[in-house]
Amino acid sequence: MKIQGEIISGDNKGQYFMSLDIYKIQFMGILGFEPFPGTLNLKIDAGGAEKIGELMEKMDSVKGRGKFGDVKLIKARLDRDFEGALVFPVKTHHEPDVLEFISPLNLRKSLQLQDGDHVVLEIFD
Repeated sequence: MKIQGEIISGDNKGQYFMSLDIYKIQFMGILGFEPFPGTLNLKIDAGGAEKIGELMEKMDSVKGRGKFGDVKLIKARLDRDFEGALVFPVKTHHEPDVLEFISPLNLRKSLQLQDGDHVVLEIFD
């Protein structure tokens, strides 16, 4: 599945949670990389949000557990070249049309991304 998203700023909560050892260690074991301490937030259209919702309904297992809440993961690739994953905290304040992407890199700096830039996610379900 491919979805286009627009880069948006977050509230930096992802940075805090991604820096916690409890999540870093689990994600390293599942994904094979240590995630950069932060998430790249993407706003997607309603059709993409619906597809993601359907995919989430099919996922019955939580991949990461921690005292701040459980997290589901879906492996994904950003702009054909950058491996990572979408993270779906069970406790989230994001609307369904906002996705959080993690990778081993600070993608904003590495790709010189700014709010309003468009990227394509390839999602591996």
